[in-house]
Amino acid sequence: MKDQPPKHFTKFMENFPEVGDAYSNLGNAVRAAGPLDDKTSALIKIAISGGARIQGGFHSHVRKARLKGASWEEIKHVVMLSLPTLGFPVMMSLLSWVEDVEKKEAEE
Repeated sequence: MKDQPPKHFTKFMENFPEVGDAYSNLGNAVRAAGPLDDKTSALIKIAISGGARIQGGFHSHVRKARLKGASWEEIKHVVMLSLPTLGFPVMMSLLSWVEDVEKKEAEE
């Protein structure tokens, strides 16, 4: 499995390299600031992007979590944990977004 950034993100990074570098550096600093391991951090990013209903970011964070060793069961559990807070319709949407990535991974 490979993680390639979305085309919009790649274009942004090409058009605004200084801002892109600052954004990447901020992400790296935030990850290094605490005790969470990479897989746990990736699962939390799934929850955050799902709660914000950011589909592209959610897909990206699912792919990143898989690269960090998260199983499909762990990822789907994160989505299930959203049910009491976000509601059934949102949780079902998030599950479909997971299935998008799962299907693409199976095709690769």
